[in-house]
Amino acid sequence: MKAYGAGETRVVALDHVDVDIDRGQFTAIMGPSGSGKSTLMHCLAGLDTVTSGQIFLDDTEITGLKDKKLTRLRRDRIGFVFQAFNLLPTLNALENITLPMDIAGRKPDRAWLERVVETVGLGGRLRHRPSQLSGGQQQRVAVARALAARPEIVFGDEPTGNLDSRAGAEVLGFLRRSVDELGQTIVMVTHDPVAASYADRVLYLADGRIVDEMRQPTADQVLDRMKDFDARGRTS
Repeated sequence: MKAYGAGETRVVALDHVDVDIDRGQFTAIMGPSGSGKSTLMHCLAGLDTVTSGQIFLDDTEITGLKDKKLTRLRRDRIGFVFQAFNLLPTLNALENITLPMDIAGRKPDRAWLERVVETVGLGGRLRHRPSQLSGGQQQRVAVARALAARPEIVFGDEPTGNLDSRAGAEVLGFLRRSVDELGQTIVMVTHDPVAASYADRVLYLADGRIVDEMRQPTADQVLDRMKDFDARGRTS
């Protein structure tokens, strides 16, 4: 459970959510605005705390970790891709990709790094700075940065929100390939039915609760399900 405030101003953002994320799978989280989908992702990723309950990454309970250990766990075992690319303009693509490992004093696994770069299709752009790259290419750098340290799980918060449909499809294709070819585990928050259709599984949140899930979704199926939520919201 995740709640904010107290007394009459108390707001329950997550209400007794119980969920397992499948290893080596692509999971999308969807729901109306205010449903708790970003809060759920932030809690699962250790970016926010829960009011009650437990969260495990494999066998590690992250809800009980002190700040320093939690920071290390996020750095070593979790990858992040956000709507903003968050690239350093003075570094080229390769330097941006390896930056988290450089800060941690870890040498990248060269063979793995080459596979990641090949998977996201950046081989000819590694010496370019962000200003020399398109939006789609910049987000692919951000995806490669998230994958480069071989995290156990990657969280994406609206990773295609700043991209046009063609660039968004490129990035989603690379996320899909990272699951299929690299065995990556991905959890993505999105409001876009097309983006969700790249996932193996879609979880639907409403009012802080998981109310439905869909396996092997199509964009039309996701859109129809979201229309149901909208219709319910208007009639409630």
